Amino acid sequence: MVETTPAVSLEDLAPLPYQRALAAWLEANEPEVWRWAASAEAREEHAAAVRAELLRNSYRLDAAAHPELHSHAQVAAQRLGITASVTLYQAGDGAMNASIHFMPGEAHIVLSGPLLERLQGAEMQAVLGHELAHYLLWERDGGRYHVVDRLLNATAANPRADASHLQAARRYALYTEAFADRGGCVACGALEPVVSALVKVQTGLSQVNAASYLQQAEEICAAPDMHTRGASHPEVFVRARALRLWTGREPEADEWLAGALEGPLDLGTLDILGQQRVGAITRATIAQLLQRPFLQSEPLLAHARRFFPDFKPPASDMPPPEAVPAGLHDYLASVLVDFVAADPELDDVTLAAALGIAEALGCAGPLEQRVVKDMRFPKRNLTRVKREAAALLDKAQSQHQQTAAT
Repeated sequence: MVETTPAVSLEDLAPLPYQRALAAWLEANEPEVWRWAASAEAREEHAAAVRAELLRNSYRLDAAAHPELHSHAQVAAQRLGITASVTLYQAGDGAMNASIHFMPGEAHIVLSGPLLERLQGAEMQAVLGHELAHYLLWERDGGRYHVVDRLLNATAANPRADASHLQAARRYALYTEAFADRGGCVACGALEPVVSALVKVQTGLSQVNAASYLQQAEEICAAPDMHTRGASHPEVFVRARALRLWTGREPEADEWLAGALEGPLDLGTLDILGQQRVGAITRATIAQLLQRPFLQSEPLLAHARRFFPDFKPPASDMPPPEAVPAGLHDYLASVLVDFVAADPELDDVTLAAALGIAEALGCAGPLEQRVVKDMRFPKRNLTRVKREAAALLDKAQSQHQQTAAT
C-alpha cells in the first residue's frame, strides 16, 4: 500500500458547522437541561456508570502484554494533541469494531472482534485515532459537544421524543463519525490507512486496496441525490469520499458532506435545525406575497400573524424568491392557497400574486392543483388568471395609489 500524507493537520480538525449550530441552538433554547447536563454532578454520574460497564464487560489490554498496540495509541494521541491517559480493552463481541468511553482526563477504548489480527500499522493508528477524536471533540470548548451528545441520546431514548429531536440525534451522530474519521487521518498521517481500515471492519477482509475502493466510492457517490441511509454511521463509501475531499482540501468538502448526511430539505425528515430553516422559508414566502401594499389587507395580515405573531408588512423591494427543495413544494402550496382564500374581497389579485411566487419557488403545479381541488376554482378561470396576472396586479396597484392619494 502506498501512503500519501494528507495536506491536513490537527489545526484543520474543527467541529463541523452542523455540530456548532446544533450546540448553539440547544444551549439557547434548552437552558435548564443544558445546565444540568453540563454540571459536575452529571459528569460524575456518567463517569461512574462508564467505569462500571468497562470492568464488567471487557478485558483490559495492559501495555506490558501489548506494547505495539500501546505504541500506536501513543502516536495517535500525540498527533491529536491529547494528553489524557489512554486505556485499551478487548470485548467479547465477534464483530470487528471499536468504541470509546469518555471520562474527563481519561480515554477508554474498547476493541471488538479480530481487529488486532486484521489491522496493520497505520490502520490501527487510524482506528485508535478515530476513537480518540471522539474524546478530542467531547473535551473541546469546555465539554459542550459531549453535553450535546448526552442530551440527544437521552432525548432519543424517550418514547415521547419529538420526531425532529430524533432526526437531530441521528444527524449529530453521523457528523460526529465524520469528525472522528478526519481525526483518524490526522492520527495516522495519511488517507489510505483510514479507508482500508474502514473497509476491513465492514467486510472482514485481511487485505484491501484503498485506491481501488476510493474509485468505487466515487462511482457510488456520483448518483444524483445520493445521501446516507445510516442510522448512526454513514456508509463506508460516503466516509471514504468525504475524507478524500477533506484531505485534498477540496473547497466543497463540508458542503458535499452536509448534502450526503442530511439529504434534501424535506418536511417529512426535519430535525431541529431543519424546522428553523422551514420557518424562515415560510416567513420569507409570506413576506414575498404581502410585500405589495394593496395585498396588506387586514384579513391577509391577520392570517400572516397566525403563522408569526410578530409579522409586520415587509418592504416592497424584496429580491425575488429562490427555488426551494421539492420536499417543501406541497407544503408551500398549502400555505399560499390559504392566503388566496383568506380575503375574498381581493378577488383574483391574491391568486395572481401567489401564482408568480409559486413559479419562482418551483411549486406552481401543486398550487394550481390545490386551487382547483381545495377552492373548487374552475380550471378555465385559473387559466384566465394566469394569462392576465400581470394586468391584474398592475390594476390593483393603480387603484391602491389612487385611493391613497385621495
